[in-house]
Formats: sequence, structure tokens, C-alpha cells
Amino acid sequence: MGNIIWLASYQKSGNTWLRAFLHHLFADADQPLPLADTRGGEVSASASSLHWYQALDPRPPAQWTSQEVAAMRPRVQKAIAASRHGSVFCKTHMPLLMIHDIATIEMAITAGALYIVRDPRDVAVSFADFHGITIDAAITSLATANLEVPAGERQVAEPMGSWSQHVASWTGRPSPAIHVVRYEDLHAEPQKTFGAIAAFLKLKASRERIARAITHTSFATMQAQEDRDGFDERSPAQERFFRKGVAGGWRQVLTPQQARRIETDHARQMTRLGYLAEGAAP
Repeated sequence: MGNIIWLASYQKSGNTWLRAFLHHLFADADQPLPLADTRGGEVSASASSLHWYQALDPRPPAQWTSQEVAAMRPRVQKAIAASRHGSVFCKTHMPLLMIHDIATIEMAITAGALYIVRDPRDVAVSFADFHGITIDAAITSLATANLEVPAGERQVAEPMGSWSQHVASWTGRPSPAIHVVRYEDLHAEPQKTFGAIAAFLKLKASRERIARAITHTSFATMQAQEDRDGFDERSPAQERFFRKGVAGGWRQVLTPQQARRIETDHARQMTRLGYLAEGAAP
């Protein structure tokens, strides 16, 4: 069995929040950790971080082809696994797909996964803000099969697919090794939902310890930390990374036509995951 536990999600679905919670749960500190301390160390890594790939190919990243990046991906994941003595949480926005006939996720070093899913209507709003695009453009992106997130200053290009493609790849076939978490449940029932995450990971954390980690990673706390210290995961298009952090905020943002478009594009998966009632799709 491998030692990577994937923190998987479509972009803008709560991955950063979950990762921060896990760092705080392990640290069990009296005060909130600096945001910079919740991004790596011995606890977690990111599967798209550029430095892992540069260690394998010293050429300028702009010279790498998509096929070369895909070929390096399993080696990078093995290097991440080998870099820690025990289990390591690894953030990814990749679906479980074959790219250039190479699996996006190396199962040989995988121990399990936490998969975070969020209502795609809220994802579209947050996605638009993060990328500095219109809501309509974000809706198109969420419906684009085999969508790829472009490379940035600190990460390689990452296949992501459409929202439906992504969630179906991770959750379409129930597995005891994959624990599915709804973003909305993290808001509505934090103690129960975060507690279930700790139980899935077989962590003997007291109710008080879990509650403390929840408090230290509340949206208000992390937003205040970003305002004070900044946060390097914020995109150039954003005024702030921790923008609103609500569930159901799409109702005040999307037009009825935009909401129907998302519901039509993703009716099957939205119904399966409880975001649409049976027969409610347009």
C-alpha cells in the first residue's frame, strides 16, 4: 500500500480549507497557524508544484510538452511519497483519467483519498473570481470535457476536465478508500463532518481537538489572516483568496438562465450528489 492520501477536488471546492484543517488537527496548537504553515511541511504537498518537475527535467518549463509533463507525473508522485517517512496528504485538482495513455494518479503509492465536492453553481461563481473571467465563461469551463488548468509561476499545467467528468471519476464508484465530503456539510454540520474525516483517517482526535481545529480554520479567521499577512495562493485576478466562503451564495449572483444552464450541463451528477431533486433538471 502507498502512503499518499489525496486531497482531491474540482478547483474552488474547499480544498484549501480542508488542508488547513488537517494541519491544525495535527498541530493541535492553541492559536491559529500562519497561513503559510498550512501549505506543506511534513503534513501535505501539492501534486502540481513546479519544483518536483524541475528536479526531473532541468529545461525551462516552457519547453515541456503536455506529453512530457504527463510522463513525469507518476515519477513526481513517487518522489512526493518517498519524501516523507509516513503518510502525506497531497492536494490535487486532477480527475482520475488517462492522459497520453498515462494515469493522472499513481495508484501504487496511493493509500486513499478525501474528495471534496461543492455545488457547481457556487463553484462557477468562485471560479470566475479566481480566474478573472465572466460567469458565463466560467460556466463554459465547468462544462468543458478534458479542460486543463494552465501552468503558472509555481505549478505545471494540470488536467481537470469538466465538473461532471471530475466528480464522476472520483465518486461514481463507491470505494472504502475514498471518503466523499460535501462542502455544504462542512458549513452546516462542521463537528460531525470534520469528525467523520478524522474517523476515516483513523485519527484518535478528541471532540475538543477537532473543535479547536475547526475554530482555527473558520473562514473569518483565515480571511483576517490573509488581510494581515497576504496569501500566495491568491490569483493575480483576485482582490482576496478567502472571498465569501458561503454555501448557496450563487442565488444572489447567478441569473435564472445561468443557473439553468449549469443544472442542464450537470443534471445527472448534481442529482446523484443531492444538489438537484429527482426530475428537477430543466
